[in-house]
Amino acid sequence: MEDNTATSTTPMSTGAEALVRSLEKVGVDVMFGLPGGAILPAYDPLMDSGQIRHILCRHEQGAGHAAQGYAMTTGRVGVVMVTSGPGATNLVTPLADAMMDSVPLVAITGQVGSAMIGTDAFQEADIRGITMPVTKHSFLVTKAADIPLAIKEAFYIASSGRPGPVLVDITKDALQAKAHFEWPEEMDLPGYRPTTRPHHRQVKEAARLIAESRRPVLYVGGGIIKAHAHEELAELVRITGIPVVTTLMARGAFPDSDPLNFGMPGMHGTVPAVGALQQADLLIALGTRFDDRVTGQLDSFAPGAKVIHADIDPAEISKNRIADVPIVGDAKEVLVDLNDTLRETELPHYEPWVKLLTDMARRYPVGWEEGFDRLSPQHVIQRIGQIAGPDAYYVTGVGQHQMWAAHFLPFERAGHWLNSGGLGTMGYCVPAAMGAKVGQPDAVVWGVDGDGCFQMTNQELVTCALEGIPIKIAIINNESLGMVRQWQTLFYNARYSNTDLHSYRIPDFPKLAEAMGCVGLRAETPEEVDAVIEQAMAINDRPVVVEFVVHKDAMVWPMVAAGTSNDDIKVARDMAPKWEEEEL
Repeated sequence: MEDNTATSTTPMSTGAEALVRSLEKVGVDVMFGLPGGAILPAYDPLMDSGQIRHILCRHEQGAGHAAQGYAMTTGRVGVVMVTSGPGATNLVTPLADAMMDSVPLVAITGQVGSAMIGTDAFQEADIRGITMPVTKHSFLVTKAADIPLAIKEAFYIASSGRPGPVLVDITKDALQAKAHFEWPEEMDLPGYRPTTRPHHRQVKEAARLIAESRRPVLYVGGGIIKAHAHEELAELVRITGIPVVTTLMARGAFPDSDPLNFGMPGMHGTVPAVGALQQADLLIALGTRFDDRVTGQLDSFAPGAKVIHADIDPAEISKNRIADVPIVGDAKEVLVDLNDTLRETELPHYEPWVKLLTDMARRYPVGWEEGFDRLSPQHVIQRIGQIAGPDAYYVTGVGQHQMWAAHFLPFERAGHWLNSGGLGTMGYCVPAAMGAKVGQPDAVVWGVDGDGCFQMTNQELVTCALEGIPIKIAIINNESLGMVRQWQTLFYNARYSNTDLHSYRIPDFPKLAEAMGCVGLRAETPEEVDAVIEQAMAINDRPVVVEFVVHKDAMVWPMVAAGTSNDDIKVARDMAPKWEEEEL
């Protein structure tokens, strides 16, 4: 229980001691980071904390992604602490990633002494100015006495409303100076009042549109998972029988095994998911932002649909698509109110609409081509999911393997899927998987990475080996930057400029894994796939890296080319579904 007494008789402490004590008071038990000159005063009292486990990472970007992974699997605020200058600038990517994907993060950075700010001092960078566009809020603290309030406010801002990253930049002299430690009882944040409870009149209007619709679709985004609203979503589906599509960030928010789940919409979405949005007469958009990767060419997206848009961030509503019924509020509270209202509303039956989408799913299943001389990457990913099961946590990098994982892993549990959606950050997988495992130490955590992504942040496997974090990493090695190569195949006359990684045995991934204290395995034939996955599953005292040597010409289908209409979706290179055959 917090001690809220704040008197002038409280003992003096350094700003660094106040920082550590403040972190303890807001409940921090794990943080990721690297020390350096400007933040060094904070690392000394950190040694004496019996509450906070500090995980020493090998790169600040890795520390930031690890804090993201921890936040996403625990629902708590992830914490990262680094030094000034390059230490802080190396955090820009994870901060931008967390901002795009609404991940609660507090980044604490050291700064040069306050008298030296603006003098181009050694390792000085205006990190507050640099990160202003990619943080929810930021602080520059120059006085030791101001540290407790800044930390309390930072954690509140990061975790409330639409979650996001907050930066706390603290000068070295503030960390070294002494002041009375006073824990603030109240916060004064003028202008920051997140709306969580929806306006009931808007909810009633949404229920009216639902009752009038004949082809409604629940267009579900990652906000459902952030709000822990998956049970309320399932209840809404039970009440209404409305089909569901789940975006890349919402995979697992509604079970794939449910016949009303038609998969992921968008650039690499399923045909029934894309078709449902295009032919709907009503979109019930929940915690989603009408991202361009979902909408395709915006003016041709869902042309006949009215829109109910519920989101906790009012800035997202009508930003890309005008909402007929805007609802600002927490997704869980919106769904509770909507479900109560719909129970008292006479609803139509949607069986013809569901049948049309079910027939579409049967005619255009997501699959893959065979007949290559190396492993099929889709088969590999599917077998990982089937052997590890839906209770495992799955983390991906960015590219083809990410899209295949979104289609072929088992999505039955909310919050068990981690990837970089909005920013599309290569190198996300290994450190985020590390953070996920720290957050869920008793769970199986599989990272599915590409050979290109893996070579960006694999040094964090050293951290995993030394810190006892036994993650499992599958490298889908196609010896190329696969997604870029796919675009070159389709749109650049197969001119493969700088996408061939020439990576067959350079590096030798199993040997590299062994050098970093992990177990290294490899599969090159279909007969070896299950055996190495089961071998990896049996090893729980060290990290495991499994290289799967796959063919480089595998492509992600379906596909909507960037900037084109969703109506132009292709299920193979020269094959497109005929929407007119799908009309009611």
